[in-house]
Amino acid sequence: MKIAMLLSRVRIEEKLLLAAFEKRGQTVEILDDRKVVFDLHQNGWRSFNVVVERCVNHSRALYALRILNDWGIRTVNTYEVALICGNKLETTSALIRDGVPTPGCKIAFTPQSALEAIEQMGYPVVLKPAIGSWGRLLSKINDRESAEAILEHKQILGSYHHSIFYIQEYIDKPARDIRSFVVGDETIAAIYRYSDHWITNTARGGRAANCPVTPDINDLSLAAAKAVGGGVVAVDLLETQDGRLLVNEVNYTMEFRNSIDTTRVNIPDVVVDYIIKVGRGDIKVL
Repeated sequence: MKIAMLLSRVRIEEKLLLAAFEKRGQTVEILDDRKVVFDLHQNGWRSFNVVVERCVNHSRALYALRILNDWGIRTVNTYEVALICGNKLETTSALIRDGVPTPGCKIAFTPQSALEAIEQMGYPVVLKPAIGSWGRLLSKINDRESAEAILEHKQILGSYHHSIFYIQEYIDKPARDIRSFVVGDETIAAIYRYSDHWITNTARGGRAANCPVTPDINDLSLAAAKAVGGGVVAVDLLETQDGRLLVNEVNYTMEFRNSIDTTRVNIPDVVVDYIIKVGRGDIKVL
């Protein structure tokens, strides 16, 4: 089987995946997204059974997957999954379409309409860029003065991404959230991410601890993964004060370095097994 990994740099996750492939006697061709060139009129990748996408840059991942899938090349994950998971509006819309519980959300296109939407929702709210990761550029807005200041700042920044206002209900969670890992049709593990800050991403200092995969976590994680197109994804869940679980986001190029020892689940081994099945055609992704 011929497998390629498209990546930006070899991080810890990529090293772990490559080691898992090596254990199986499977070589992987590494393709640097900073150097690769696609000729749209000529498929030079047809020899690959499957391409594993591990780009850091969302646009590079998205465009590469679009081209590869149009050529009929199997990928983990697919263009459709990257398109939905890489955009919070797309993700929320997909979750709502499938009836997956998620925090309240409003979209506005001007600072004036955004302010009106925020006041309708009631303080506090969370303002997010539609495209972004690692908990960056999130704002918890507690009052009107803060809302006016932050909306003005976004308007002055002037970029397209800051002209779409994604306004989410603030969930008063118990100083933690849950990240679950879905591979195919199985929730293989989950972690709590603890933090004294309202942003609990481990990239922002959150502390990981094992979270048992309860039937509720499993059902909701699988439903969220199915809503965005399946594959290999990480699902972020929020716990409400009355005990409900809500899906916050779904991630398509998941990081798992802090979750292997924490959960005692060999996540890269499970992911590699799935990729090989996709490459053999045992699992249909296109």
